[in-house]
Amino acid sequence: MKKLLMLVACMTLFMAGNVCAQDADAILGGWYTKDSKALVEIYKCGDLYCGKIVWLKEPLDDDGNEKLDDNNPDESKRTNKIIGLNLVSNFKFKKKNRWAGGTIYDPDNGKTYSCKMTLNGDKLKVRGFIGISLIGRTQVWNKKS
Repeated sequence: MKKLLMLVACMTLFMAGNVCAQDADAILGGWYTKDSKALVEIYKCGDLYCGKIVWLKEPLDDDGNEKLDDNNPDESKRTNKIIGLNLVSNFKFKKKNRWAGGTIYDPDNGKTYSCKMTLNGDKLKVRGFIGISLIGRTQVWNKKS
């Protein structure tokens, strides 16, 4: 009887851990940013979650060249292409539908902000902030179908 109870307890813990992993991975995949200007692919980077730009609505600058990260504060990175650029980095799954502890990079101004993300169906609320999340801005990204 003890062995049966132990087996049931172990199976319950295994199933609960598996459900948590599935919840954590719900963020994986393609997400269109505000106004569908870019598509960010969120992927696992070790035990964390990261995301890079894989598509731009307007990939070329005024001269017809691929857009570059020319606002990056690190001069050596200003020749990096925007497509392929890591936009979100180092997020941890906190609890159901919430990821935090990461950062988001804004190539429009070259600044990196603290960030948290909340998933609601096929909508991802992405909040970048300085210091505390009250001082920040939220965008809603839409899941690529």
